[in-house]
Amino acid sequence: MSESATSFTRLSQALNQMIVGQEQLVQQLLVALLAGGHVILEGVPGTGKTLTVKLMARLIQAAFRRIQLTPDILPSDILGTNIFDLNTRNFTLKQGPIFTEILLADEINRTPPKTQSALLEAMEEQQVTLDGESMALPELFWVIATQNSLEFEGTYPLPEAQLDRFLFKLLVPYPEPAAEKQMLLNSQTGFQVRRLDLDRLKPVATVEEIVLARRAVRSLTVQEPVMDYLLAVVQRTRQHPDLTLGASPRSAVLWLQASKAYAWLAGRKFVTPDDVKAVAQPLLRHRLILRPESQLDGLMVDALIESILKQVPVPR
Repeated sequence: MSESATSFTRLSQALNQMIVGQEQLVQQLLVALLAGGHVILEGVPGTGKTLTVKLMARLIQAAFRRIQLTPDILPSDILGTNIFDLNTRNFTLKQGPIFTEILLADEINRTPPKTQSALLEAMEEQQVTLDGESMALPELFWVIATQNSLEFEGTYPLPEAQLDRFLFKLLVPYPEPAAEKQMLLNSQTGFQVRRLDLDRLKPVATVEEIVLARRAVRSLTVQEPVMDYLLAVVQRTRQHPDLTLGASPRSAVLWLQASKAYAWLAGRKFVTPDDVKAVAQPLLRHRLILRPESQLDGLMVDALIESILKQVPVPR
């Protein structure tokens, strides 16, 4: 456990050195990686979403593929297809980019629902079915999708069934002024992102260490009062008068796993209510649907989540 924890510490430090001013984003990504949960990154262009994912894949020596999703992308462009070979008179499988360890789905809301649905089975069951044959994906398999928070024309919002398969929705903010100044100073000294040679980066962890760390997380202890607290919050989201849709049973299971990952990164072998609270907003914000009248009143999902957490008694 200590060796795996050291690897995650090195990974966090390396990412924060290169992605200036996004410490919270890096921590939440590491929690998701450790919990084995897929992630949506939402933010304006130029905030380092794609670069962060590419750096993380390189630093853990993981196979990485990127799909630039557009309206004309087909499911076969993601999954692959069987091609008939005239020489051998047999069909051979040409694997799509989904057969990788870290998959970056850029601008996922710019591709139609039919193509979006190609990811559903892979994200939930870690396998792909082509022509009736199921093929397993790598053990690490991790999907990170990005979307622009500003442009909605020509986009296809993800349906609730697909959103629920993402562990976190992470909002990528602008960096603080001090961090942005550091970016300018780095640029002044010759550092340019587009010229960054990822192949020359020294890895700080391995895929095997990540997989071992995930197994260690699953073995963490969760006392029954903490589990009851998590369930009480989930139940409260389903009964809240400002919501038309609350948290699903799947989200409760994922929430528990994310809480374990957060506790493990903090160096503990048990989960506390504070761990449950720490991952509540990124885990719930894309699952809860506000009533139209509540939206008109200016209510925000993150504020509602904080309100619910304050309403549910915390076990001692």
